[in-house]
Amino acid sequence: MTATSAAPSETPPAAPFRCFGAGDPLYERYHDEEWGHPVRGDAAVFERLALEAFQSGLSWITVLRKRPAFRAAFAGFDPGVVARFGEDDVARLLADAGIIRNRLKVEATIANARAVLALAERGGSVSDLLWSHTPDPAPPAPRTWADVPVSTPGSAALAKALKAAGLRFVGPTTAYAAMQACGVVDDHLAHCPARAAAGVR
Repeated sequence: MTATSAAPSETPPAAPFRCFGAGDPLYERYHDEEWGHPVRGDAAVFERLALEAFQSGLSWITVLRKRPAFRAAFAGFDPGVVARFGEDDVARLLADAGIIRNRLKVEATIANARAVLALAERGGSVSDLLWSHTPDPAPPAPRTWADVPVSTPGSAALAKALKAAGLRFVGPTTAYAAMQACGVVDDHLAHCPARAAAGVR
C-alpha cells in the first residue's frame, strides 16, 4: 500500500486515532493488526510482494477485499506450488473474476515464485533479502502523510536486489510498499496508536 492510497488528511489530529482505514471494518483490521507489523518467512513475504504488485495503479482496499480470492487462486501463495503453475493456470487465473486479471502481473507472480525457490536453492531467502534493507537508523515518525515517501534510496536498493534475484514488478515504489506492509519501516503517523503496537522502532 502506497502512502497516497492511504492518505485521508495532511493535518495531524489533536488526539490519537488510527491514521487510515477508519469506517471500513476490513481496512481497520488491516491497519490495526497487519500494516507495519513484522512479517517474516518466504511465503508471507512472497504474498506481500505479489499483492503490492497487483495493487500498482489501483487502491489498496480493492486488493484487500480480493485477498481471500487471491489466496484461493494462488494456492495460499505457497511459492512451491505457484512455481509449478503453467499455461492452464494462467488461463484459469485470467478467467477468475475474483482477482485482478492482469496477464503481466499474473505471469510475474508465477515467475517470482520460481525466483523465490531459486534463491532458496542458492542458500538465500527473499525474507532475509527484504529485512537486510531495514533502514538504520529508523526514520522519524511521520507527522502527516506528506512526510511519508513513496520510495526511498533503500527501497531502490531493495528493488535492484530483488530484480537481481529474478523477481519482476518490484520497482522502488512497490518495494517500499512491501517494506511498509512487512514492518521493515513503520510509517504509521506519529499520533497513531498502532505505532506502539507494530513493534518496529
